[in-house]
Amino acid sequence: MRLIEATQYTLPPAAWVSILHRASGILMFLLLPFVIWLFDKSVTSEISYSQFSNAFVGGVGFIPAWFLKLVVLSLIWSYLHHFIAGLRHLFMDATHAVSKEFGRNSALFTLGSSILLTLALGAKLFF
Repeated sequence: MRLIEATQYTLPPAAWVSILHRASGILMFLLLPFVIWLFDKSVTSEISYSQFSNAFVGGVGFIPAWFLKLVVLSLIWSYLHHFIAGLRHLFMDATHAVSKEFGRNSALFTLGSSILLTLALGAKLFF
């Protein structure tokens, strides 16, 4: 009986933001070599910038362009979510505005704004 009760528990929005904040940090860390490669290709020369641009059109080697765009989209989301959640934590630390209502509202704002900004930048990336 207790196992059924434990599996029916839903996490509050603040818990989801906390979990996703950690996950986005891990994702950014794991994708750091990819970010360095992107930066290197984009600023080294005109030829490397052309290769960089063509990677998002025709892919790189056996990796298709849509997969590269998906990885970049996940990187965009992880950065935006991590940044907005970090600002949320800094604001709570600086103002000591810690209440159940503020935590819920700021968590919903964090989730919503990171998703909306990711969708906007993803539309730019894919279309």
